[in-house]
Order: sequence, then structure tokens, then C-alpha cells
Amino acid sequence: MIADIGKLKEIAEIEFSDIVEDLIITDINQCRIILKDSSFIDVWYSLKIRKRYSYHWERKHIDGSIYRHDNAPHKKWQYTRTFPKHFHDGEEEKVVESNINEIPDEGLREFLLFVRQKLNK
Repeated sequence: MIADIGKLKEIAEIEFSDIVEDLIITDINQCRIILKDSSFIDVWYSLKIRKRYSYHWERKHIDGSIYRHDNAPHKKWQYTRTFPKHFHDGEEEKVVESNINEIPDEGLREFLLFVRQKLNK
């Protein structure tokens, strides 16, 4: 299954227009969402491995943080109950369980809701 990046663009730009400045489609399976605070989110879906994804919110230039849901099966994170799904919670090495939806539309919505909540604090 290849994610419909065009549909994800619509979701980001319409449903999350309060936090999204722009969305750039960088390939048929990935995009970059530019947020109004000048941070960005890279969204990627594998073309080779079914259901492999990454939602990466880059804030290192703002406050040093990163937030990423992904399901790459890194042995380092196999202690998480949701392995291979895991969440980098503010730091590359701070990893916890991830319960993000694996359906691209819903996963993006969940991640952007998380981002909205963080930005509105």
C-alpha cells in the first residue's frame, strides 16, 4: 500500500491550517510539512516494506527536541511493548511505546493533533 500523499497534503493544509504553513511533496512516498513556528515534520512511507513509516518532527533548531513515531525494527528499542513501533519523545534516546494508527490518514491526523497540543502549550 502506497500512502496517498496528495490526500495527506489536503488533511494537513485544511484540517490543520492553524499550525501548518506549507506542505512540500518531496517524492511519491514522502513530504515535508512546514509549521508556522518554523519547525518541520518529515512524513515517509516505505515503497519496499509494507506498512513501514516515519513521522519525524524536527525542532532541534528551536529547542533541541525531536519527536518521531516510526516502526523500524531497531533491536535497541525491542523492550517497548509496541515493538517495532516506538516513539522518540523529545530526544533520540528517549523511546517509549507508540500507539499511532498505521492507516496513513489517521496516523497523520493523530500526529498533527499531538503537534498542535505541544505548540499550544
